[in-house]
Amino acid sequence: MKQLVILRHAKSNRAYRVDDINRPLSPQGMDRIKKVSQKNIDFFSPSDIIISSSAIRAVHTAIMMIYELNFPLEKLKIDNHLYTFSALSVIDYVYSLDNHWDKVVLVGHNPAFTEVINHFSDAGINHLRTAGCVQITFNGDQWSDLRKGEALLGQEQNNFW
Repeated sequence: MKQLVILRHAKSNRAYRVDDINRPLSPQGMDRIKKVSQKNIDFFSPSDIIISSSAIRAVHTAIMMIYELNFPLEKLKIDNHLYTFSALSVIDYVYSLDNHWDKVVLVGHNPAFTEVINHFSDAGINHLRTAGCVQITFNGDQWSDLRKGEALLGQEQNNFW
């Protein structure tokens, strides 16, 4: 069995005049990822690895989740390949994951993540909001052979969709 957790980065702060990749989280985003982490601890634990886009807002989201849940920072890997808005790139990335990982958390971006969730499940979501998360459980032991899995939508005080 494989489990994939999709976590969209928390709300960023567009007030800074920086390149997209360098945008930081907003104070609201920081508050929200703390709440989302606590309410969805079962989604994130136990994970074998947490792989984040190299965008500052995604890395910050991943680190805040890790610290909030007292996970070892060594579980975090930052990968430039996840700094993409292309669902096909992320789908290919999932198919190429190392099979010794059974539970993987990906932290990245829309619209790719919404499309990836709908590709790998029948969730039928329209929009994964910032700090939204979905866990997809697959029958099978090879990432390269994945078919549709069963999606479980994250919980928080507001709807994610």
